[in-house]
Amino acid sequence: MTADTRIQLVRDATFVRLTTDGAITGSRGSAPDGLYAQDARHLSRWQLTVDGTDPVALVPATAETDDTAACVLSPEGTRDDPPAYTVFRRQSVDVATFTEHLRLVSNRPDAVSAHVELTVDSDFADLFELRADDRRYDKPGAEHDIRATADGLRFSYRRADWHADTEVVCRPAPDTITHARSGTRATARTLSWHVPLDAHGSAELHLTVHARPHGRPQRTDTAEQPSRRRASAQAEGTDDLSLACERGLADIDLLTIPVTGLDGEDVRVPAAGIPWFLTLFGRDSLLTSYFLLPYRPATAAAVLSALAATQGERYDAFSGEQPGRIVHETRHGELAHFRQIPYGRYYGAVDATPLFLVLLHAHHETTGDAALAKRLETHARHAVDWMLTDGGLDKHGYLVYDPDPGGLVNQNWKDSAGAICFSDGTQAEGPIAVSEAQGYAYDALLRTAELAQDIWLDEAYARRLRETAARLRERFAADFWMTEADFPALALDGSGRQVDALASDAGHLLWSGILDPRRAQRVGRRLLEPDFFSGWAVRTLAAGQRPYHPLSYHRGSAWPHDNAVIALGLARQGLTDELRTLTEGLVAAAARHAYRLPEVLAGYDRSATAGPVPYPHSCSPQAWAAATPLALRTALARS
Repeated sequence: MTADTRIQLVRDATFVRLTTDGAITGSRGSAPDGLYAQDARHLSRWQLTVDGTDPVALVPATAETDDTAACVLSPEGTRDDPPAYTVFRRQSVDVATFTEHLRLVSNRPDAVSAHVELTVDSDFADLFELRADDRRYDKPGAEHDIRATADGLRFSYRRADWHADTEVVCRPAPDTITHARSGTRATARTLSWHVPLDAHGSAELHLTVHARPHGRPQRTDTAEQPSRRRASAQAEGTDDLSLACERGLADIDLLTIPVTGLDGEDVRVPAAGIPWFLTLFGRDSLLTSYFLLPYRPATAAAVLSALAATQGERYDAFSGEQPGRIVHETRHGELAHFRQIPYGRYYGAVDATPLFLVLLHAHHETTGDAALAKRLETHARHAVDWMLTDGGLDKHGYLVYDPDPGGLVNQNWKDSAGAICFSDGTQAEGPIAVSEAQGYAYDALLRTAELAQDIWLDEAYARRLRETAARLRERFAADFWMTEADFPALALDGSGRQVDALASDAGHLLWSGILDPRRAQRVGRRLLEPDFFSGWAVRTLAAGQRPYHPLSYHRGSAWPHDNAVIALGLARQGLTDELRTLTEGLVAAAARHAYRLPEVLAGYDRSATAGPVPYPHSCSPQAWAAATPLALRTALARS
């Protein structure tokens, strides 16, 4: 979980982050508050004052459910002059909507009047503007407009063909609407009410904010969504793993968003995480769906349809699009629309394409349904073609990527700058062949060969893929194995040198099967030694190396999903004791986070503190972390 104290509410691809008194302050950085829909902030200020002062939080805001929070506030008072009234505040979020209910209750035997003010603003900032990376984006011709309505305010933003609105509807309507005090943005407005309260009486204010993002309207259907029902029968039980599974399935429901699939069909897929990644991510959605396969195979079918619909068709250096390549992420914000960032449809991932093929076969293997494999045959063949050509298998012998200065320096799951490093901390230079992507490619080739033989009835194609996979496995054993360390290299750099940092990526090789069984078992046991295993989880880099940092993103922290893949690999290699040790650590970590695993844990040893140290910028909930307990359950069942 994040270390900050904000309250986060989420529902149907809309979320709001609030301070503990229910305010939105216009913050930026690692955890910006606000109301968000489709990559834009539709509320940047929402600050209440009572009788001219900031209210005192008698009971700080607490999330009662995933989409509703409440707090109790009052004006300033003293022991001899207690506050005249109390404010009971309840806030909730729904599809592109934020609602607030204020109930003012008089504490006195005589009539009193409350003066309530609410300062409101909508900056329509793109999520990428709010990150703490010091980037600034020009917005030529951008226009903000604020208009009073019969019952509130409407904020509008326009830039060329881009248009978005935020409407505030009040019951009762405010008595006055004025420019906010100095020190606020010019667009901020203050809504004021004088609220009469009878002796020990009460009054209510109802406020509704409608976010209207650019582009297709948010869906407003009221059909029961998964988060309204029990998560899954498979999660029943009271042991810690069962409770973590139940929480994880509920979080997947919270993160599920509507997208367009193949042939324009409407599908619902797990977005990657909140606050930064409430959108379709190729790698994240694929691994999340794989973890869920024995429990919710329909999620995999939806993700495969959505990714087939966005599969690369042309060459575009700006976005990294190439024919057959599976998308890394999609964005719907202003900066993506005007191509100021490459992420509208960004293809900077070396591993999403083979993982697409892995999931396609695994879906058929799990369900026995051949219809999806038949429907996506052309897309699968194009994905294989990409691996062989632009992906680098034919030319380099491996899947490779070159760092993208306008996008991602690293294009595997460890995609932060500096993550693919030598033992001295130096970042590898491209073309880079990361180890786990070769394992995915090997597995993808073999799985697709099975589809070709059994479903597509193309024996020649199946034979070609198997031969390609065998050659890849042979090369990998010769080029990646570090004899002295008795461990696989993290990567090969553009000169073919082994990138020699000891990293958790090696655990993915157990899952994909590219290592021979003897080496795989040695690697699995090595990952549970103290420099790798913190007692909670396997670290991304083994401690004691120069680049190790327990609070880094990918150089010493521990990721639940990374450990889920490792767990599945341990099960495949028959390392039952190691699997149970790893599972116990992860489940214990989940139990100390109310059974919700965060995106990342700090790499500190379990003996150092009573619970895992939070990584300060972690997304929570986050899809593949949420699905991790289900992967652990599957691994245990297979061991």
